[in-house]
Amino acid sequence: MAHSPFSAIDHVQLAMPAGEEEAARRFYGDLLGMKEVLKPRGLAKRGGCWFESGGVQIHLGVEDNFGPAKKAHPALRCRDYDSLTARLRAAGVEIKDDDNIPGVRRCHIFDPFGNRIELIAG
Repeated sequence: MAHSPFSAIDHVQLAMPAGEEEAARRFYGDLLGMKEVLKPRGLAKRGGCWFESGGVQIHLGVEDNFGPAKKAHPALRCRDYDSLTARLRAAGVEIKDDDNIPGVRRCHIFDPFGNRIELIAG
């Protein structure tokens, strides 16, 4: 192939348990600072929430027999890594710093449902 078939990731889908939309809004909206995006009417009845920040979208969908993604994860590049991680620490979010990639400042956090999220400075 002479060209790349993809130009960007449109969104990342994570699962969540039923009825936990307010916890999702507090974490993704209030703590991470993402803006909630209204789901299309036909999808809204399924529950869950969608969020965006810049070109990043995370869709949280309700999953029966929910189990968190503990290994698979989105990695989010942060404009102000220090400020964000300080705000998360102050809110009691556990931050696991990771220095396994030389020259890259990053950490892992978990949303209220146990889904892993990587934060990268830059």
